[in-house]
Amino acid sequence: MRNKKLIKTIIAAIVVALLSVTGYYLTETKELEAGKNLQTDGTIVVNYLDVGQGDSEFVQLPDGKCMLIDASTSDASDTIIDFISRLGYSKIDYLVATHPHADHIGGMKAVVEHFDIGDIYMPKVSANTQTYENLLLAISDKGRSIHTAKAGAAVLDEDDLSAEFLAPVKANYDNLNAYSAVLRLQYGSNVFLFMGDAEAASETEILKASTKDKLNADVLKVGHHGSKTASSFEFVSAVSPGIAVIEVGKDNSYNHPHFEAINNLSEIGAKILRTDINGNVAVVSDKTNITLYCEKE
Repeated sequence: MRNKKLIKTIIAAIVVALLSVTGYYLTETKELEAGKNLQTDGTIVVNYLDVGQGDSEFVQLPDGKCMLIDASTSDASDTIIDFISRLGYSKIDYLVATHPHADHIGGMKAVVEHFDIGDIYMPKVSANTQTYENLLLAISDKGRSIHTAKAGAAVLDEDDLSAEFLAPVKANYDNLNAYSAVLRLQYGSNVFLFMGDAEAASETEILKASTKDKLNADVLKVGHHGSKTASSFEFVSAVSPGIAVIEVGKDNSYNHPHFEAINNLSEIGAKILRTDINGNVAVVSDKTNITLYCEKE
């Protein structure tokens, strides 16, 4: 046990040392003004929304298009719709539902009904819930079909912009979290990884199936709201994020985030942001440099 802890400490020290030698990509951290559009020419903006105990990320792409990953609970639907609308969007070009749990798709029915919708991606798994059935009905009413989110499937594949699923790796699992669609978004040299509720078993599959260059990411949307069932030390070490964002509700009944996940992220030197503490978080990339914004320090 002592040897394992020593190895983890040494690895963390090496990561921090490498960052100091190579020059850190994070230019600065700024205060995020509510409702302000941070996008300028040649940039993407990844918005991690403060939507309580749920996930929702809105990505502003450089060509005027956008992507929404998850839509939290039904209670958060107005918050998500208002946020996207204030930024001037009337269409969501790429919609990703990572898995059928209500804290990820609960607000998606209202989103589908409100906006024009482009391509939709969901893992090939169903749930016997009214929330899931309502979403499928809303998608059907819009006349849209669903693309299967699975390892190797590409959402975007352009010169400087790509989005590819790293999971689910297999077709069948025992629980819905294991089906979580894990998305890797790359713009220039900057990489964002969105974990949904993927847990340690999925992380192990991704480690085995992905090359090292596919795993490294500048920004990690932490899996399963910072639960101890995810963010294994082996996985976060391989990803080696400079920034880790945990979407979590204040005083939630699950006691998320758990110490184990926070400790693993801290040991590899990641800057940890939490929506229950920092509010909305936004990351701007110009292909090389990253600027971090948060509502509250």
